[in-house]
Amino acid sequence: MTASLLRAVESAGAEVGRHDTLNSESAYQTTALADTSFLPGPVLLLGAPGVGKGTQAQFLVNKYGIPQISTGDLLRGNIASGSQLGIQAQEIMSTGRLVDDNLVNQMVLNRLHEKDTRRGYILDGYPRTLEQAHFLDSTLARLSLAPNLPVVAISIVVAYDQLLKRITGRRVCPICKSIYNVHSNLPTTAGRCDHDGTHLLQRPDDTEDVFIERMKTFNDQTAPVVAHYRNLGRFEEVDGDQPVEAVLADIESALLSLRNNSSLVSATSN
Repeated sequence: MTASLLRAVESAGAEVGRHDTLNSESAYQTTALADTSFLPGPVLLLGAPGVGKGTQAQFLVNKYGIPQISTGDLLRGNIASGSQLGIQAQEIMSTGRLVDDNLVNQMVLNRLHEKDTRRGYILDGYPRTLEQAHFLDSTLARLSLAPNLPVVAISIVVAYDQLLKRITGRRVCPICKSIYNVHSNLPTTAGRCDHDGTHLLQRPDDTEDVFIERMKTFNDQTAPVVAHYRNLGRFEEVDGDQPVEAVLADIESALLSLRNNSSLVSATSN
C-alpha cells in the first residue's frame, strides 16, 4: 500500500466532499433504482488527481446499482468494526509502516464475496500496483466469483496543464463546502462564497508542489497497471476534458465496447 493511501486511511474520511460534485462516501454504496439491462461486471476506473473520477464513479454506481469499492473505505471500515484484518492493519499503521498488499488483497477479496457485487462493481484505488492486478485477475479466474467477468480498465485522461489549473485554482468554502475555481468557476464576489459570504480557502494540498508529487506517484504506480490491462485487450481511454455528461457517455460507450468483446466472455477465459 502506498503512502498516499495510508494518509487517506489516517484522515478517516477527510476526502469526503473534496470533488466538485458527487463523491462516494462508502465502499458499500449502491442504489435501488438502476439499469439492470446491462451487466457491467468489475470496472477499474483510473484517473489522475483532478480528472473527476469520483464524480463519474458515482454516476456509474447510480446508473447500474453496483457498489464502488474503495480500499481506503475498506481499511477504515475494517478498523472501525474491529475485524481481524482491521486489527492487523491498525497494528501495522501504529508503527509507521505501510499496510502490505496481502492484507489489502484479503480485504478486497472478502468484499467481493458480498451479494451486492454479483452484477459488478467500480474499483477505486485498487488494483494500485501490478502485483495487486495479478492477484485480482487470478483470483477472479480461480474462484469464478459472480458476475464471472474479467476486470476491464477505463482511464479518464486530462492534459497536465488543465489538471494543474483544476487543482491549484480550487477554492473551498469552509462552512458549506462549496467548490470554486479561480480559473473556471469564480464566485460572484472575489474570494467570498456565494451562499454565505465566507472567505474561501485553498487547501494545503492544493498547491503546485503537492500536485507535482501526487502526479509522479500516480504515473509511477499506474503505468504498469495500464500496460497490463492494455496488453490483455481490456483497456480504454476517454477524454476527461469535456462536460461531465459527455465524459459519462464516453465511459459507458467504452464499457459497452469492452464487454461486447467476444474474448472477454468470462473471467476464466483469460
